Amino acid sequence: MMEPNIHEIWLVSFPFSDLSSNKLRPALVIAIHREEVIILRIFSKIPDGNLRDTWVLVSDKDDDFQETGLKKSSIIRSDKIATVNQSVFQKKLGILSPMLIEKLNLALTISLNLGN
Repeated sequence: MMEPNIHEIWLVSFPFSDLSSNKLRPALVIAIHREEVIILRIFSKIPDGNLRDTWVLVSDKDDDFQETGLKKSSIIRSDKIATVNQSVFQKKLGILSPMLIEKLNLALTISLNLGN
């Protein structure tokens, strides 16, 4: 099995909140520490109105959308951070473009309050 790399989007097996079962969800790899990987959750439900400063829109209208491997426009939420074991990674979908990485770095700076 391939190992995840930073800025890649993978299908990850997430447990339901009641731990009764798991569901495959897309997630973005932002850091790797041996077998532990820090990820951001990706959501395809995009709310109406303004997006939060901690969210990055991945639009299916972007030139490099296909590189992400996502099926439709989605939001990367830098306020939904998790540390998971590499064993939950199921399939690589794609990778972020340099433009989206720049937006993500700004969103993470805001989310983690690193700008002060």
